[in-house]
Amino acid sequence: MTPAVDPARDRLIMALDVDTVDRADALVSVLAPHVGAFKIGFELFTAGGAKIVHRIREAGSGVFLDMKFLDIPNTVSRAALVAARLGVTMLNVHATGGSEMMKRVVEVLEEASEKEGMTKPILLAVTVLTSMDDEDLMEVGFKRGVTSQVVELAKLAKTSGLDGVVCSAREARGIKNLCGESFVTVTPGIRPTGGDVHDQKRILTAAEAVRGGADYLVVGRPISEADDPAGAARAVCNEIRQALS
Repeated sequence: MTPAVDPARDRLIMALDVDTVDRADALVSVLAPHVGAFKIGFELFTAGGAKIVHRIREAGSGVFLDMKFLDIPNTVSRAALVAARLGVTMLNVHATGGSEMMKRVVEVLEEASEKEGMTKPILLAVTVLTSMDDEDLMEVGFKRGVTSQVVELAKLAKTSGLDGVVCSAREARGIKNLCGESFVTVTPGIRPTGGDVHDQKRILTAAEAVRGGADYLVVGRPISEADDPAGAARAVCNEIRQALS
């Protein structure tokens, strides 16, 4: 049975950062009623490939394919098209691939949507990874600080025709102010109050993220490594619900 519409639940994306299909299946079976979608990244896609996307969709859940495509425009657009044909809800590319790459992806997906009747997924640009801070950016040659770099990449994604960005919740409100309320912000780096930050640096709680303009919250280890994953997911939804109210 499909769960009733719940704005709080629909904003929560569970990161399936696990290394086996069996572990993913176990989490999906427990968490599908409590989250809006599941994120599949490099680790799980390497283990399960397209079949894990199909399994999650068959369970009635949405899929955020988090492959962060970055290559020449032709390669990225073709990969994005294959991903879109799997029926994923969201997919992403790196904004640092530039406007030509991003515009080409938009063009290819819109053409396929028209010709094939395919539902176009929400297309996102990765700005700056939430594991990075100003010092990390300088180390790899960027001259701007994180906030400035994120905003500039969000502007580039917007003008290239993308639907939104992946960013820290700390930058969501500034992006909304610049790119408009309909420009989607998907925010990893969400941690429960007092929880372990793991390898994240630019973090906020779920309530802080929603109040700050985040549309979707990506949560992984605080749920998957909890003694009661379903209870942990419900707790995050309760935080979101309180912030929305």
